Amino acid sequence: MLEALERWLRLSAERIHDQSDALTALDRAIGDGDHGLNMDRGFAAITAQLDAGLPDGETDRVRAGAVLRTAGRTLISTVGGAAGPLYGTAFMRAGGAIAAADVDEDPAPVLLTALQAGIGGIVALGKATPGEKTMLDALIPAQTAGVAALDGGGTIEAVIRAVADAAEAGAVATIPLVATKGRASYLGERSIGHQDPGATSSALLLRTLADSVTTG
Repeated sequence: MLEALERWLRLSAERIHDQSDALTALDRAIGDGDHGLNMDRGFAAITAQLDAGLPDGETDRVRAGAVLRTAGRTLISTVGGAAGPLYGTAFMRAGGAIAAADVDEDPAPVLLTALQAGIGGIVALGKATPGEKTMLDALIPAQTAGVAALDGGGTIEAVIRAVADAAEAGAVATIPLVATKGRASYLGERSIGHQDPGATSSALLLRTLADSVTTG
C-alpha cells in the first residue's frame, strides 16, 4: 500500500499541475479564482516531501498512514482558501484509518474505510451536505459506489474504478445545482450552470487513484 500511495500522490501532483488552469477557470466562475493554483502549489509541496524520503514504521500501512497525514498537514499549510483545510483534514483522517487497519485486511475495504474517514472530516469541518454544490457531491456518491462494488464481489481494481466513475458523474451533476456553501453561495442562482471546482478536483484525485491501482 505504501508504494501505491506514493505513486498516487506523485501522479496526482502531475495531473493537478496539468489541469491547474482548468480548475482555476472553474473557480473563477463561482469562487475566488485560485483553486487550481492553490492545489498545484500544495501537491508540489507534497512531492518535495516525498523526494526527501518516506517515514519509518512497523508496517507499510503504518508508514502509508504517516505519509498521508503529513500530506494533509502540508495541504493545510500551503493551500489557500477552504480547500486547504478541507483536503488536509480529509487526508489526515484517511491516513489515520489506513494506519489503524489490520495488517491482514484486504486493501479494498481499507481504502473505502479511509475514504469514509476523509469524508467524515470534510463534513465535520465544512458542515455541508450533499446537493449543496461542494466536493461532497463527488465524494459521497463515490463512497456509495465503492461499497456497492465491494459488496458485489468486485476486485480492488473494480472497486476503485466504480469510485472514480461515480465521482466524475457527481462532479458533472453539480452543474445544475445552486451553491449554498462557501464563496459560490454568494452568487445564489447565478451559480447554476457551473461545475463545482472542488468536486472536480476530488474526481480528478479519485480517477488518478484508480489509474494508480490499475497500473501498479
